[in-house]
Amino acid sequence: MTESSEWLIYRGAGEPHDGLDRLPAPPPWRDFASRDAAGAGADGSEDRRLGAHRHLAELHRPGAEELEMINAALYLRRPLLVTGSPGAGKSTLAHSVAYELGLGNVLRWPIVSRSTLQDGLYHYDAIARLQDVQIAAPQGADPAAPGAPGSVEGIGSYIRLGPLGTALLPSDTPRVLLIDELDKSDIDLPNDLLNVLEEGEFAIPELERVADRLPGGEAEVLTADGSKARVRDGRVRCRAFPFVVLTSNGERDFPAPLMRRCIHLELGRPDHKRLATFVRAHLGDEAARAGDDLITHFLERSRSELVAADQLLNAIYLTDAAAPPSRDRLADLLIQRLDRPR
Repeated sequence: MTESSEWLIYRGAGEPHDGLDRLPAPPPWRDFASRDAAGAGADGSEDRRLGAHRHLAELHRPGAEELEMINAALYLRRPLLVTGSPGAGKSTLAHSVAYELGLGNVLRWPIVSRSTLQDGLYHYDAIARLQDVQIAAPQGADPAAPGAPGSVEGIGSYIRLGPLGTALLPSDTPRVLLIDELDKSDIDLPNDLLNVLEEGEFAIPELERVADRLPGGEAEVLTADGSKARVRDGRVRCRAFPFVVLTSNGERDFPAPLMRRCIHLELGRPDHKRLATFVRAHLGDEAARAGDDLITHFLERSRSELVAADQLLNAIYLTDAAAPPSRDRLADLLIQRLDRPR
């Protein structure tokens, strides 16, 4: 194998070999083992997500304007609409606030073109309930007996709150909800969010209909983060408005009613110092120093092309860990423009 191909693990030679043994450790953001270690407390009670959130929080160092707008949203109990190019740190902001203020795991709702308000609030699995009733019937069990799938008391087992619904559960401290890439949604979703974000409550009709037959009017339902919560009279009402971060890559405009209910923060392109801090937090001081020229190259390209900071991380990690001979060419391949050439 020539010197120029020494870094290759897969060689395309068509013959099995033990090259995988030379594969270095994964980058921190793709390493489940390091996330587990960061997220586990002394008793092992914290989950992997908290470790990942802590890592993300340590990466975010907001400027003065960011701090003012974040705190304005906290004081006013208003959603924070964060816009900016991909990789500018929009999502990281939510994790930073949650970690610093001790608000637990971030509830994340990733938006796609098919997302509806219902997806964020709750899901009632009527089909699973019917199947469970049908399974129990041949066994001679009364499907309507207390605790049985067809019973009034059993309905809560088939209701799972979404990220937005979970964030609106009554609690003494607010949850942090990240509604990610809202600009990818259907045209109706931003308007559909208005009432829930303003009122801080919503109804679950399946529970409202049977509330008078439930013990104490309460049903136990599943939440988006895997725990259980009790819902009274078929309505979820928050005691403290959640801290809601809505992110957008600027691919569309939002209706005025949503904009006036939000605090708007526009994140500009990161400068050399911020990118170096970003790289240092992920990969360490040595990688940041070795990748200084790639940071400069990245910034030059970002003036005329849409590129993302995580592409820079990929390039610096790979050129540092693998040391390929065609370093600059590989970096250019990894930092691909995300917009179309004009």
